[in-house]
Amino acid sequence: MNEEKYKRPSWDEYFLNIMNMVGSRGSCDRGRSGCIVALDNRIVATGYAGSPIGLPHCDEIGHEMHTVTHADGHTSQHCIRTTHAEQNAICEAARMGIALKDSTLYCKMTPCYACAKMIINAGIKRVVCAQDYHAGERSKQVFKEAGIKFDLINNEVTKYKDQ
Repeated sequence: MNEEKYKRPSWDEYFLNIMNMVGSRGSCDRGRSGCIVALDNRIVATGYAGSPIGLPHCDEIGHEMHTVTHADGHTSQHCIRTTHAEQNAICEAARMGIALKDSTLYCKMTPCYACAKMIINAGIKRVVCAQDYHAGERSKQVFKEAGIKFDLINNEVTKYKDQ
């Protein structure tokens, strides 16, 4: 009998798989992003991309698109109706009185610059991303400056259908 030995997932694989399930609750079809924050290999907070509590969702009334013009002149479109998964996870921890100091954050893509600054200020020490984000370079730079370990699992850049 030549049975393959079971390969138990690593902690990163485990949390990234759960992060994907959390993201399936997202209410904006531009990403369905999820986020897990773990401390000592225990989940302490989760979040997904969705509108603030009690407000209508993209899936119900459509996107609230915002055009950003970058320093080099190119533009990009962003839906600003939702709160990002990382922001929601940090807010959930705050609502529950959970400190995130020295924790690890797992997310779908490289956090945006605003989320990166919140991650730094929350005391999170490591960020693990399933894939890259087209506007994530500044985030990577500030993570490095702040001494936050950044692990990108897949260099593929997240694409949106209307990009």
